[in-house]
Amino acid sequence: MAQTTPERTDASSPSTGHPTRAAVAIGFAVLCVSYMLNAMDRQVFYPLLPEIREDFGFSLDQGGLLATGFTIGLALAGLPTGYLVDRLSRKSVLLISVLIYSLGTLAIPLATGFVDMSAYRLVSGVGEGMQATALYAVIGAFFFHRRAVAAGVVGVAFGAGVFLGPLVGTRIASAADDWRGPFYVFGAAGLVVCLLIAVTVNRVMTESVTGTASTAAKFDHVPASPYNRNTLGLGIACAVAGLVFYGFLGLYPTYLREELGFTAGQAALAVSCSGFGAMMALPAGWLGDRFNQRNLLGLAFVATSATAWLTYQYATSPGAQYVLAFLMGTFASGFLFTNCTTAMQRAVRPEHVGRGAGLFMLTYYVAAAFSGLLFARLVAELGWDGAGLWQLTVLPVLGLIGLTLVDPSRMLVPRSRTDAT
Repeated sequence: MAQTTPERTDASSPSTGHPTRAAVAIGFAVLCVSYMLNAMDRQVFYPLLPEIREDFGFSLDQGGLLATGFTIGLALAGLPTGYLVDRLSRKSVLLISVLIYSLGTLAIPLATGFVDMSAYRLVSGVGEGMQATALYAVIGAFFFHRRAVAAGVVGVAFGAGVFLGPLVGTRIASAADDWRGPFYVFGAAGLVVCLLIAVTVNRVMTESVTGTASTAAKFDHVPASPYNRNTLGLGIACAVAGLVFYGFLGLYPTYLREELGFTAGQAALAVSCSGFGAMMALPAGWLGDRFNQRNLLGLAFVATSATAWLTYQYATSPGAQYVLAFLMGTFASGFLFTNCTTAMQRAVRPEHVGRGAGLFMLTYYVAAAFSGLLFARLVAELGWDGAGLWQLTVLPVLGLIGLTLVDPSRMLVPRSRTDAT
């Protein structure tokens, strides 16, 4: 017998408990704010890494691992959370996730060395991974036929967090004359957002399900198992995207400050520009609902590679780096992240939407977890330009190879799509 929850409703049919448009708008806005804070929590660490390294005496390898190693928590949380959100209350999972990453953020300033700071970063990563998995499962079910656009809106919120996190964080740290200040502020803000979710987000929205027995025949062309050739090919693309974007984010401020001589403010602004670029997730999602996502991802990999080549081989002025950071955010986050996560959900049947979200989290963030350490090792062996060449410029070719395994005719196609697969 299929296991369901009493709260779950079919998003494709009206329900007497269906929330009003205003309630949906408010709830969705609060969820976006919570994800923006998630991004701010992640991004504030990068521009403060030089001060943290100086305070604790961490090596570049240790700094790189701290910068991106927390994403192993996101990866580990992906599949178990995907399994849970297909069976339990997604709202409860969302509440627990925000609480976990907020407490992890609050603990980071209390660290006394590399080991316990790594543990606190890992805890925050687990919470962030749980939230992302549950959130993308919610929008994948509730906004079934416009999921890429909805994911694009969430991507805009994430981009806003990437943009605001370094700027707000460095200002708080400067005002407090201590790198620890931003972590206390952002952690406390997370506890407030947790309360807002409990009060404003309607369970009918979070527990919606699409693809019940009456509509199951519409999805016969999609493999019955969530572990299929399409999820394999997309998993390779997701892993490459994680290695590239987090390899860039993790040590980019350090590169600007230690190699190009930028000030802390200039480095923070450059990272924030990548967040502004990540806000292009909305048009990226709009395109993903209308055109072949495999082709769109391929173009994004090529554009990311070209941007990275210019970033590490030629550009040295602040103005050029700001523009290129914006483009990196646009292609590596706005386009790759948004369309990787929604394409993975379209590669599975609707009843497996949680596991589709979990597969994305696993493949993307396991790779991202070691991207900073890999980049640091490449810097030690080849210099900054060599590391940028191999990890950020050449590696995207593997993403293109993964996409050759994807068969769009075996995926869910939104009503608005106009291309012929």
